[in-house]
Amino acid sequence: MTVAADLFPGGVNSPVRAYRAVGGEPPVLVRGEGAVVWDEAGRRYIDYVGAFGPLLLGHANRGVVEAIHSAAEAGGSFGVTGPGEVRLAQLIRKRMPSIERIRFVNSGTEAAMSALRVARAATGRDLIVKFDGGYHGHADSLLVEAGSGVATLSIPGSAGVARAVAAQTVVAAYNDLDSVEALLESHPGHVAAVIVEPVAANMGVVAPATGFLKGLRELTERAGALLIFDEVITGFRVAPGGAQALYGVRPDLTVLGKIIGGGLPVGAYGGRADLMDLVAPSGPVYQAGTLSGHPVVMAAGEAALAQLTPEVYAGIEAQAARLEAGLQVRGASVARVGSLLTLFFRERPPRNFAEARGSDVKAFAQFFHSMLEAGVLLPPSQFEAWFVSAAHDAPVIDVTLEALA
Repeated sequence: MTVAADLFPGGVNSPVRAYRAVGGEPPVLVRGEGAVVWDEAGRRYIDYVGAFGPLLLGHANRGVVEAIHSAAEAGGSFGVTGPGEVRLAQLIRKRMPSIERIRFVNSGTEAAMSALRVARAATGRDLIVKFDGGYHGHADSLLVEAGSGVATLSIPGSAGVARAVAAQTVVAAYNDLDSVEALLESHPGHVAAVIVEPVAANMGVVAPATGFLKGLRELTERAGALLIFDEVITGFRVAPGGAQALYGVRPDLTVLGKIIGGGLPVGAYGGRADLMDLVAPSGPVYQAGTLSGHPVVMAAGEAALAQLTPEVYAGIEAQAARLEAGLQVRGASVARVGSLLTLFFRERPPRNFAEARGSDVKAFAQFFHSMLEAGVLLPPSQFEAWFVSAAHDAPVIDVTLEALA
């Protein structure tokens, strides 16, 4: 890591990898297979990081690897539309009917930024409502009261963000419809969209309260604003049709990433046809990307989604439930939605970011290192989700629970 520290800011290419929240030197990982990874010294770990979400089938899934190999051998990127883009888009639309049109991009940040541009164009309004602790990538206007890596490093937003840009975003409390209604009423005719992680996963996992998402749908419709679901993490993970299918709420626009690339860099945004037809070349909203819809990425995503059958989801759910039931740690509580979970070092699972921040981060750091020593690799922050995959079978869960001792 000394060479990396000389080359990269903080020795990493994404902040949470630096282990600032838990201390110590992060392992340098060189190989993964199924639910297991190995570091450069040959030490083996059960992995609950899963590249922070995309590996719902585990590391080096054979079908995904073969698809990547075939697409790369066929020549890689061509700069024109290919059949892989069409097939993957059809798979996504079949599982998420709210996505009538879709645009592939290269990251979740790019997707969220573009979705907000569409919302502003469609409504003629400027303001965006987001939630305290919600993370939607590092676009300037969205780094306001963000969770995840920002919370991990205790950075209040980010330096370098213009105040005028930050002022375009107002912040509500997650699971608090009154706070949303108050913002909409105090800025009548000015809010373009409310953007939300339908299951918060960047303050640790926080489930939506009963009626919260449906309430957002009603409030935005009444105010003439759009509802945007950021399903970068939840999309195709918490259910075959994402959180919008799980909770029965249809957003106007959806932001995707992670699983739709099978572990390769990707993002997408989509939604109602009339909204997406505002995007160039159909409409006046400009957005472009040379490598968007890259054939290798599309092939990986198609191979991943094709394997996610109801039986696979049922198996993942069963093992995630076993892990949840077995995580009995004094002074801690577990929050889980599908294959996402977090062990919070507080007596009860939080309902919002303010409560999540009340967790004992020092106790989490001690727990993290004890599990690492026992051969279990967890996300290195109290405010990150654990990711269970199809490769986390019963024996893997058994070994994880044994490590708790």
